[in-house]
Amino acid sequence: MKIKTVLIPAAGLGTRFLPYTMCVPKEMLPLGNKPAIHYIAEEVVNSGVENMCLIINKDKQLLADYFKPHQELEALLQSRGKISALSPIIELRSKLSISTCEQREPLGLGHAVLMAEKYFGADEFIGIMLPDDIIDGEEAGLKQLIEQARKLNASVIAVQEVPLSAISAYGSIIIKQVINEDLVEISGVIEKPAADKAPSNLAIIGRYVFCPKLFTALHNIKKSASGEYQLTDAMDFMIDHMGERVFAYTIKGKRYDTGTPTGWVDAVNGFALKK
Repeated sequence: MKIKTVLIPAAGLGTRFLPYTMCVPKEMLPLGNKPAIHYIAEEVVNSGVENMCLIINKDKQLLADYFKPHQELEALLQSRGKISALSPIIELRSKLSISTCEQREPLGLGHAVLMAEKYFGADEFIGIMLPDDIIDGEEAGLKQLIEQARKLNASVIAVQEVPLSAISAYGSIIIKQVINEDLVEISGVIEKPAADKAPSNLAIIGRYVFCPKLFTALHNIKKSASGEYQLTDAMDFMIDHMGERVFAYTIKGKRYDTGTPTGWVDAVNGFALKK
């Protein structure tokens, strides 16, 4: 199993943070002295992957600019003996190759992933990390999935238990069989079900490792009722029409949802307490 590149779908409009996000991407919100996207990039590196592709829209070039060298600033800090202030980003650049891909229309997560198909070979597994989810744990979140995917030679998605009262904000997995206390095979996903309709309290969170057939599935699904191409529909297509097995792994670590103001505040406080 090969996994060389991780996709970071970051073309969203950040409407929950308006008017701030009129000029600054939500992925650049600060957590301590680093923006949220920095922690995502660190997780990629700590998962043993060397390539990261940012899927952005035309107004979010700032995300890519963050990872580029700033020669005048670096020269000035070097001359003043303060270059260590940039050590975290300089170290990241030395370990990670970063590219960008544009999603010109807001047509859903599945569509965003499909825009980056050209970056993958026919036999490459696909890593996907949603930047709203910051996973803080002893082992990198994506690394946990990669290890499972290698053992199973199959697609593995991350889940965590949530109260049934909160399941309507997530995709809820349909369990086909239990492999062990952390791993199940799934037969499908129900998007944002009512609590009394949810097949389980295991909610999909923003980490995925997919087999190469994902792109074939994305080419074959139709738009949802909301007019978007959903990644969960592609998962269902792989299971129902392509004979692919998909597993769900209960990922270890504290998850922060920085896609909402309340979740971002929780993350700020959580990282502050670690200092």
